[in-house]
Amino acid sequence: MQANSKTVLEIQGRIIDHLVEELGLSLSSLGPDTHLFDLGVDSIEAAGMAESLEGWLGRPVASTVLWEQPTIGALARHLTGDGLRPTPRPVPTTTARGARGVPSDAAHPFERVINPPLGRLLEQLGLDRRFVRGQGTMLYDEHERGYLDFVAAYGALPLGHNPPEIWAALDTARQRGAPNFVQPSYLEGAGELAERLLGVAPPGLERVTFANSGAEAVEAAMKMCRMATGRAGILSARGSFHGKTLGALSATANPHYHGAGAPVPGFDAVTFGDIDALREAFARRPDHYAAFLLEPIQGEGGVVEPPPGYLSQVRALCDEAGVPLVLDEIQTGLGRTGAWFACDHEGVVPDAMTLAKALGGGLFPIGAVLAGKHLYTEKFGRMHSSTFAGGGLACLAGIATLDRLEADDSALVRHAATLGARFADDLRRLVSRFPHLVSEVRGRGLLLGLRFAVHRHTWPSSILAVAAEEGGLAPLFAGYMLRVEGVRVAPTLNGTDVIRLEPPLTVSAQECTAVCEALERGLEAFASGDIGRVLLGIERGVDALERRPRPRPPARPLPRRPSVDDGRFAFVLHPLALRSYADFDPSLAALTPDELEAAARRIHGLASPAVVSEVCIRSATGAQAHGEFLMVGHTAASLMALPHEEAVAEIREAVEMARDRGAKIVGLGAFTSIVTQGGLALRELGVAITSGNSYTVVAARDGITRALAPRRAAGEPCTVAVIGAGGAIGRAVSILLAEDVDRLILVGNPQRSAEHVRARLLEVAASACRHVLARASRGLLTPGPLAARILGAPRAPRPDAPLAAFGAMVEEVLEPSGALVLTVNAVDAVRGANAVLTATNATGALLRASDLAEGAVICEISRPPNFAPEEVRAARPDVRIIDGGVIEVPGRPEIGSFGLPAGHAYACMVETMLLALEQRYQHASLGGELSLAEVDTLRTLAARHGFAVVTPAAANEPTDGQAQHLS
Repeated sequence: MQANSKTVLEIQGRIIDHLVEELGLSLSSLGPDTHLFDLGVDSIEAAGMAESLEGWLGRPVASTVLWEQPTIGALARHLTGDGLRPTPRPVPTTTARGARGVPSDAAHPFERVINPPLGRLLEQLGLDRRFVRGQGTMLYDEHERGYLDFVAAYGALPLGHNPPEIWAALDTARQRGAPNFVQPSYLEGAGELAERLLGVAPPGLERVTFANSGAEAVEAAMKMCRMATGRAGILSARGSFHGKTLGALSATANPHYHGAGAPVPGFDAVTFGDIDALREAFARRPDHYAAFLLEPIQGEGGVVEPPPGYLSQVRALCDEAGVPLVLDEIQTGLGRTGAWFACDHEGVVPDAMTLAKALGGGLFPIGAVLAGKHLYTEKFGRMHSSTFAGGGLACLAGIATLDRLEADDSALVRHAATLGARFADDLRRLVSRFPHLVSEVRGRGLLLGLRFAVHRHTWPSSILAVAAEEGGLAPLFAGYMLRVEGVRVAPTLNGTDVIRLEPPLTVSAQECTAVCEALERGLEAFASGDIGRVLLGIERGVDALERRPRPRPPARPLPRRPSVDDGRFAFVLHPLALRSYADFDPSLAALTPDELEAAARRIHGLASPAVVSEVCIRSATGAQAHGEFLMVGHTAASLMALPHEEAVAEIREAVEMARDRGAKIVGLGAFTSIVTQGGLALRELGVAITSGNSYTVVAARDGITRALAPRRAAGEPCTVAVIGAGGAIGRAVSILLAEDVDRLILVGNPQRSAEHVRARLLEVAASACRHVLARASRGLLTPGPLAARILGAPRAPRPDAPLAAFGAMVEEVLEPSGALVLTVNAVDAVRGANAVLTATNATGALLRASDLAEGAVICEISRPPNFAPEEVRAARPDVRIIDGGVIEVPGRPEIGSFGLPAGHAYACMVETMLLALEQRYQHASLGGELSLAEVDTLRTLAARHGFAVVTPAAANEPTDGQAQHLS
């Protein structure tokens, strides 16, 4: 149902119903003028309401909308489109893959009205050039910059752009006034072209059926074979590509392209190049297959050649089984491989052959099926027809193309063989020079492929290596070659680690040499690992003339593969802000903010989600857990700006990927937890989920108490301010800190109503009092000054008393004494505190270095941090900064570059590790309220397995100081 079918009153009623049913608010207190902030809707609750509204309205709703609208009525009007949309908060445009929405009117018509997703991808990769002129092997953009075209429309330009001989033939037809479409009559041009084709084709092919494209030719060939044999089955090879009409797509044995009903029944596939697999398929289903459809060289599959002799063996097996052999020579035919047809290299004659691409000479689309008489039945001839197939101009273009290819004893075909062999040798020299980047040269003639050998273990902390493993390096390389070197190359569709080199057959030796030199420079740039140089063409520290390559970072050893006894976990994270990309890939650190934003825009979507690291955790007990870290390509701000459903879908995709790769429990990092309502939205994915918040509480509490230990030992008072005390982590840490500190300041969200914040903080304070009394009653507490005040309060309630009784004690005893402070004034709270704990969901800094008390300790749990660390370290050398969630992992294994020293992890990651080491595969730490019993359990597990909280050894020291083992 569309949003515009809902009235303001209907939406308003739905919002109120949600607030009553899900948040327990009073119906009498809600109306169109009720301010949402006054209701105290936090980030997790906002995500839940956005999800509910999305499902009801049938359209995206961003969680941030609930914070941008002042009242329930304004939100309802906004969701109908009647209200004025407020100026949104600035959100980086870098990595919000879906946030761009409908292209602007200024966008190119291709992106605006033809194919917006592809248009955005071309722009992202830097392939969005506007070519206005083409001649031979050259293309020219609107600025008259020339580009060598070594894609040649995937082989459809055998004579280059605008070949004069093809234009001359078409112009002659125009001058004669020759008819173009005269179905159903004798077709003069079609007849002549058919005879010419049979004259160069392998002997035994005697009938020609024309089509308008390669996919139509494949469809016609399959129909022909089914009618001739009376069978329905079509067998093809995995990794193939035969087109995107429904039948051709069904024969394209790659699930990535399937959908819209493909594959239809009757299609099977075997491994390409495996003759035994073909023999088994025929034996398993005798008299079933109408055809074996095969590319002699798989083009889109990655320029893959079968083993020598394979085609001859296939021919013999097909004869033995009585299965017609259909060779798809749409890309390989008409001279591309250095012979007229690729099957000529082994002297194989198929029962049918499909042609297209080169047949139109680069100016007219045309396809054809060449077949033996035994396949061409009268029924097929009567039933198969096409309005445009065999058109006069298309066939004249085909005749002119054959004239050029046959000229001088097929000199152009022989040229493709000799020059292609020399070009391949030059490319192999690049493989010898860059073996860590490229592994092999594939193909023959002028159908060549250069295969990348990079994976995420090639370089430490490299976005390029991650992109390679996820199929994104070849597109990035193609974009670099176009932008920087002025050379058009392209990745193959199925084999995404292969760059296709497929120039016109008219290409010169000098042009091939120039492309090899350009490829060498491109590989040098990629070998440097400098992401700025690769994505933006920025030269840093490299002489632009000599282009001296930089030292390549050493490869990391491959991690041990998991055993059947290992625990299995995964962790989903995302860059918190633009600068977080530099934490993962240090080569980004030198970029300016604008450059970094441009680089991030190109990175995003090429590998999202992507496995960026893996590790084997070895516990002090001897237990082991194998884990993988998956990155979603959104900053905190861009993730929150997405429509809620889209944001959850991106995280769900990462969790499902982790599950399918073997994880038994998946942890959520930073805002991936917030947008999924603390993981609640992911409970039904068949894998255990944890937000990691429980162990984060342990780490924060222990980190701050240890940092304050010298002050306590000196007998000095300790006041702690908790910013975000009303949230899940802030609440739990506040309750635990009540055991130790002298004075506790609980700070709520100033954007909420004073009444709501007061109620929430009072609940936290009351819970802290009850916790202290309960622990003391069981002999589990050595009370600090605040706890002693609680225990010594007159008429202190029993631990099992209602929470309201503890709230009364807070208001009557502890607040008047100043031992407990409830406030929304973060600045005053920080100025009066010896230690500050931040635990908010804000996407940026809230407080300044000048707000801090002399010699204060900051314990940052918030991600991104609520203080700017660089500012504090520069302006306040007296202040100690603790990354409150940083933990040393036993054995200090290499986990990944997440802005942390080697062998360290965030507490939310560690909770996932602990549960995997214990093989406790059940949901944990979900939602907005944490169990203190679970917090205690994780504290015990961490001590047993040898994890340690990290605290800096001195003031103003980054988080790579001392690790304190938990006890």
